[in-house]
Amino acid sequence: MTSQLPDADPGRPVRDGAPRTVVQLLPALESGGVERSTLEIAQALVAAGHRAIVVSAGGRLVPRLQAIGAEHVTLDIGRKSLLTLRQIRPLRALLQRERVDVVHARSRLPAWVGLRAIAGMDAAARPRLVTTVHGLNAPSRYSAVMTRGERVICVSGTVRDYVLRHYPATDPARLRVIPRGIDPADFPRAPRPDADARAWVTSLHPALDGTGPLLLLPGRGTRLKGHADALALLTAVRGRGVDARLWLPGARERGREAYLAELERDAAALGVADAVAFTAPTDAIARAYAASDLVLQLSRKPEAFGRTVVEALSVGRPVLGWAHGGAGELLRQLQPSGAVAAFDAEVLAARAIALLADPPVLPPAIPYTLQAMQDATLAVYAELLDRPRG
Repeated sequence: MTSQLPDADPGRPVRDGAPRTVVQLLPALESGGVERSTLEIAQALVAAGHRAIVVSAGGRLVPRLQAIGAEHVTLDIGRKSLLTLRQIRPLRALLQRERVDVVHARSRLPAWVGLRAIAGMDAAARPRLVTTVHGLNAPSRYSAVMTRGERVICVSGTVRDYVLRHYPATDPARLRVIPRGIDPADFPRAPRPDADARAWVTSLHPALDGTGPLLLLPGRGTRLKGHADALALLTAVRGRGVDARLWLPGARERGREAYLAELERDAAALGVADAVAFTAPTDAIARAYAASDLVLQLSRKPEAFGRTVVEALSVGRPVLGWAHGGAGELLRQLQPSGAVAAFDAEVLAARAIALLADPPVLPPAIPYTLQAMQDATLAVYAELLDRPRG
């Protein structure tokens, strides 16, 4: 059932021209990068005096969305079932009733539902359609819907190249590269070394206590994050006489017990079990970066952006990773010494030793900020609304 929404508050200040209503579509509001970007843009819209509505199946982030002044409508538009097509009519009714100016689709099935809902509206009242390609999904007619927006936001140059390579009919003029961004205040530059942060880590995880460097690979408990590569790297570094330790926050995850047991067996077989901490994700990730000497980004599958690279460099910690996908793009631009050809374990180990022995000079500031991402996205909305269709 569709929630009833209040009228936009005419008393709110509007910094970007006339107040607009923007609806963002995604499957749910549980967790993840897509959800985080949704909340960040909703926050920017509200701050600018516009109206932000999110349509999803709901989730634990709904209260946070509402706390920033945005609104939520519960429609299950992301469930992979033919029954989801029933949501086209309720969504269309919402768009008509709330006089929505822009629909921003962030996922494939919600994009199909949104596209059909808009197509059934009177041409003069149709919202403008924006899509964001958040990931490097397998090319298909189903995935191609993400290129159907009047503007298609790509979260990195890597994604833009991917879209043009696999969907050559896409007009490049409709693409806008808007990298994801961080709030530098959340990832402040830390002293190197940061003795207090390292003491905090070792108090929580005794296996990380030592005089040698700390390697950090944050990532969910899936083999795509490259945990096995990190264990092999630790083995190689320790084999060269360096008392390195490895922290894998996020490797311990509910439902992934079999994978964790596999990693623990691998660590024991490699002889590094006493120098590794497999833990649940940490809420103090900036402090984790500060405690480390080298941050690893070893995803086996190319990622669309590579937020870890930006976060770690903002804190002032060098990054070492495979030079593919968005992470490779960021490393080549911001810290070229950290980019290693994908899956070349020998070069990875040699580069780790070099970076630990002689840490590189890092950029004094990271250009990929949350404010820049928010401003650029709102500018895309304004660009569409300030010009006729066609």
